[in-house]
Amino acid sequence: MVAAGHPAAAHPPKSQAGKTYYVGPYGDDANDGSNATHPFRHIQKCADVMVPGDTCEIVSGSYEETVVPARSGTAELPITYKAAVGADVTVNGASRLTGFDPVTAADVTEIAKSDPFAAGSQFSDAVAAGHIYSTDVDLGADVSTVQVFTEKKMDIEAQWPHPGLDLLGPTLQYAGAGSADATISDAALTRPAGYWDGARALTGYWYISATGTVKSSAVGSVTLDVAPPCVHKVVPNETRYALSGKIGELARPGEWFYDPTAKKLYVYGDDDPDNHRVEAKRRTLGFDLSDTSHTTVKGIKLFATTVRTGDTSTGVTLDGIKGQYLSHYTDITRGATDCGTTVTRGVSDTGLIINGTHNKVVNSDLSLSAGNGIALRGQNNTATDNVIHDVDYMGTYAAGIAVQGNSQTVTHNTISRVGRSGINLQWNTVEGLEPGKDVIAYNDVSGYARLSLDVAAIYTCCSAYMMGSSLDHNVLHDPDPSTKSSTFGISGIYADNGQSDLVIANNVGWGNREGTVMLNGLGTGSHDNLVAGNTGGMTLFYVKEPGQSTGTRIYNNIGTIRGLSGATDGGLVLSNNLPPDVDPLFVDAAAHDYRLQDGSPARNAAIALPGINDGSTDPVPSLGAYQYGAPRWTAGARR
Repeated sequence: MVAAGHPAAAHPPKSQAGKTYYVGPYGDDANDGSNATHPFRHIQKCADVMVPGDTCEIVSGSYEETVVPARSGTAELPITYKAAVGADVTVNGASRLTGFDPVTAADVTEIAKSDPFAAGSQFSDAVAAGHIYSTDVDLGADVSTVQVFTEKKMDIEAQWPHPGLDLLGPTLQYAGAGSADATISDAALTRPAGYWDGARALTGYWYISATGTVKSSAVGSVTLDVAPPCVHKVVPNETRYALSGKIGELARPGEWFYDPTAKKLYVYGDDDPDNHRVEAKRRTLGFDLSDTSHTTVKGIKLFATTVRTGDTSTGVTLDGIKGQYLSHYTDITRGATDCGTTVTRGVSDTGLIINGTHNKVVNSDLSLSAGNGIALRGQNNTATDNVIHDVDYMGTYAAGIAVQGNSQTVTHNTISRVGRSGINLQWNTVEGLEPGKDVIAYNDVSGYARLSLDVAAIYTCCSAYMMGSSLDHNVLHDPDPSTKSSTFGISGIYADNGQSDLVIANNVGWGNREGTVMLNGLGTGSHDNLVAGNTGGMTLFYVKEPGQSTGTRIYNNIGTIRGLSGATDGGLVLSNNLPPDVDPLFVDAAAHDYRLQDGSPARNAAIALPGINDGSTDPVPSLGAYQYGAPRWTAGARR
C-alpha cells in the first residue's frame, strides 16, 4: 500500500513531545500506536502525528510506502524513525506481481502481427519449450525505468548480447571493422535486415556512455539515429554496445520484456513465476524528506527505493541504512545530443540524494544503483563510515559518492566495484552561502573504471578554483576496467582539465596506470595546487605553455613522475621527490605496506609542511604518505 503524505502542519502542543509510537505489519492505523501490541500499520501514520522529540519504532516487516513527514523536528528535539532492537525493517519500493500464465504458440502468432521477427526467434523457441510466462500489468510508458526482481534479485531486460546477471561485469560486444559515424558494423550481428529497427542502443567509449535508437539495420550492421555524443562517432574495436527492446531476445533465465502498448510483462521461467516472489519497482522514494529537517532515519533497509532531502533540509541523519537497488534507469541520453548532459546522467538525482546543509549519511551499506550510492549536494554535508559497492552500473559520471556543492566532508568510506569513479568531486556554489573547501580523506577505493575510462578512484573536473579542498590519506588501488578500450587516465586521483587550489597529500595507490595522482592542466591551466607526500607515482599532462601551472608545487612524493617537461615550462615547481631509480625501502611493498624501513632514503628528506607531514620521530619529516615512527594510519569504513 502507498501512504500519501501531507503538507507541513503546525506543531501540536509541546506536551506531546517525547512520545514513542510503534508500527508493525499486523497493526492498524486506527490504533493509537502507543505500544508494540497495538501499533500503527504504516510508517506514514507515524509521520502524520509525530512532533519534535517523538520517535517512531518499527517492528520487523516490509513496508511498501513513500513516507512524507508532516513536520520537522528541531535541533534540540529531533524526530526519529528507527528499527526496533533486533528488527528487520525494509521500506520496499517494489510490489509483487502475480497472475502469470504460460505464453502459447497462438500468442506468438498474435505478437508476430506487429513484430514479424518474433516468429522463428529465440523467444518463440523458448515459448515452445514452456519457459515464457506473461502477466497484464501497467508499468508505465517508459520501458527504460522498468525494473523487475525475482526473489529480491534484479532481472535483466532481454538484450543482445546477453550481459549476464552481474551488473558491473556484463558481457561486452565491440563495434567491428568498418564502423564509423553512427553505424556499428559487426559480423556477429546476424539477425535479419530490419530486425533491430527501433531498438534501443547502449554505447560506451572512452569516458562516454550513451543511449540512442536504431534507425535502420541489416545483417552485419545497425545505424543509430545519431552518432554517440562527445566524440560523435563509433570507433572500431573500441565502442562497446548492446541492443534491447526486441521480444525476440527473450530466451534466458533472469530476463524480461515489457510491452508498454499492450501493458504486458513477459518473463523467462523454469516454472510458474507465481511460485516465486516477482516484483516490479513502483516507488522512487522510500522517504521523501524534501521539506524536512532535524530528522533521523536509523537502522532501516531500503529496497528498490531511496531517500531524498530538500534544499532547505538541515540536521537530517541517515544512520545504518542498508540500501539495495537505490536507483534505476537505462536511458542515459534521454534525447539529448550534447556531451555534458549525457555524461552527467544520474550525478545529481540518484542514490541517497542529500540536498541542503548539515545533513549526514553514516554507517550505511549501499549497493546496486544505476547511478550513485550517495549524491552529496548542498553545503556542509557529510558521508562517513559507509560501505558502497556495485553502483553506477550505467557507467556515467555518477559515482560511489558524487560530491557537488562545496564544504562537504567525505571520510572513512569503503567504495568498490563502480562503473566509473569511486568519488566524483565537482564544485558548485550554493546561493546565499559562503563557499568553503571540501575534505575527502581516509577513504579506501578499489575496483573503479569498470565501464568508463579516463577516470580515477577520485575524479575532479573542470576549471574550478577549489579553495584549498583537501584530498588526503586515501588508499586508491586495483582499478578493474572490463573494456578493451585504451586505459588512458586510470589513476588514483585525477584533477582533470584545469583544477586549481587543491591539496593532494599523503595518498597511497597501486595498480594505477597513471600513478596515484594525475594533473591535467589543459583548458584554463591548473594553478596553486600542492601535491605532497603521495606514494605511487604520478602523471602530469601539460603542454609547453608559460603560466599553465603557476603556483603548483610537487613536494616530498615517492614514485615515478611522468610528463615533467610541459609542466615545468608552465611554472610548476618540484622539490624533494625521491628519484625513481632510488629504492625507498618500504616495509613490504608486495603486501602494500608502504611504511619506511629503518634504512630508507626517504627518511629525513622532506620539506616540512606543518599540518601535512607532522608526526615523524626523525628531526626532519619523511617523504611519502607515512611518516617514519608515526602510527600507521588506515583508510576505509570503521566497523
